[in-house]
Amino acid sequence: MRFKDDFVPAGGFEEKIERFYEELIDYNRKVNLTSVTERKDFFIKHVWDSLAGQKYFKEGAAVAEVGSGGGFPSLPLKLARPDLKFTLMESVNKKCRFLEEVCKKLGLDGMAVLNDRAENAARGELREKFDVCCARAVARLNTLLEYCVPLLRCGGTFVAYKGEADEEIAEAQKAAALLGAELVCAEKYELPEGEGARTLAVYRKIRPTPAGFPRGQGKERKFPL
Repeated sequence: MRFKDDFVPAGGFEEKIERFYEELIDYNRKVNLTSVTERKDFFIKHVWDSLAGQKYFKEGAAVAEVGSGGGFPSLPLKLARPDLKFTLMESVNKKCRFLEEVCKKLGLDGMAVLNDRAENAARGELREKFDVCCARAVARLNTLLEYCVPLLRCGGTFVAYKGEADEEIAEAQKAAALLGAELVCAEKYELPEGEGARTLAVYRKIRPTPAGFPRGQGKERKFPL
């Protein structure tokens, strides 16, 4: 699958993303990173979708990715946008090892892998340290907001990659208000070749997050705001 130059500005992108695909499929035989393994599906459902949100990542941004898994959207974004600096947060050690290995093999700088939960990281030194936080296929928005907004500095941007999200966005209004964020937009788009409707729910952090959030001990999922 070809990508337009204005969509992918970095030279050598297509060769590197092919290498990423090969490494992902090889590692996926040992550790379940993705159910999307066919080449065309990988490029549309993972790569194209990941790159759809890149305009919300400002130049040179320090980015936290929550629940990195197989590296989406972070790896395609980094390959297209070398200016971005990522901290990949993943609680499963085997997935962290994959992320470390593939970043090394692809020669990617500015990629830190953190084997921890976002709710732990956000109560420590990484609280309010990032320009952008992103997450894809991790949890419902009211839970995601509690994981992600505390990681952002004031003025920072949270980008949630979602499918049909109208219900989740309405449900998350209370959480956003409590955490110090406001909805900027809900950008809807279609994946190529009829592969489905998607939404980018984009929030801006407008004030510091109260000290009690995130609550931890699984409360973000069990008792969402």
